[in-house]
Amino acid sequence: MTTPTSDPAELLRAYDEQLRQEAEVPSAITVDRLGPLVLATYLGGRGFITYRSLDTPNAPATVASVRELVRQALAHFEALPEIATVEWKTRGHDHAPGLHDALVEHGFVPDDPESIMIGEAALLAVDVELPEGVAVRRVTDEDEVRAMTAMQGEVFGDEPAELEAMVEQILHRLRTRDDMEMWVAEHDGRIVSAGRLEPVDGTEFAGIWGGATRPEYRGKGIYRALTAARARSAMGYGKRYINSDSTEFSRPILERSGFLKVSTTTPYEWRRAR
Repeated sequence: MTTPTSDPAELLRAYDEQLRQEAEVPSAITVDRLGPLVLATYLGGRGFITYRSLDTPNAPATVASVRELVRQALAHFEALPEIATVEWKTRGHDHAPGLHDALVEHGFVPDDPESIMIGEAALLAVDVELPEGVAVRRVTDEDEVRAMTAMQGEVFGDEPAELEAMVEQILHRLRTRDDMEMWVAEHDGRIVSAGRLEPVDGTEFAGIWGGATRPEYRGKGIYRALTAARARSAMGYGKRYINSDSTEFSRPILERSGFLKVSTTTPYEWRRAR
């Protein structure tokens, strides 16, 4: 039996080694490389930039080299007229001198930072008592997936066009791959909480994403039960760890279960001028 780890440095090493670069873009339509960068495109006109390190084999990253990477990456997406938005995913523990300034100079706008949470799946896979009339289940039907994402979009305040692009991306992945599950909690048939599970092939990890709960249903153990169901499913895939980019709503729930904050992540978004 594997001994559980409580060492955040060990968890962060596993995260960096197993979950970065191509492992982050399973839903992408195209994936290109630009030096250390992974440049991905998605349905709905979305671009995405990630990497494991901005250093090169010959030298550590500098302010000048980072600025040049930002310039070249943006030029790559600007040359693709179908791309309307681009996200550059940063991590707080990376060596990335001058990255914030370079991104802002090139029109990227930072969003709120989130906590990178990691822990043993077994810590989450516990029985949780649900309020009367609430049930947790997996959904696969297209209409149910659309209803689920509509609820998430309502909670997160997504713009209609962005939400529709996300729905099409999710449906495309569900039709073409078998590495994502959609889970909901319902109260008398109405979706009140939802989230995805994404087991990552070739790793010890499964990610829990998109966790959203209607405000009036928070604090009742519903999200915790939804998380437990996803963790049990992840263990069925043989996954040891769960990872999540958590807001300040979900971070305390995971911390109470023994999960550790190993770093932060902040998305920067560029939008094409209309």
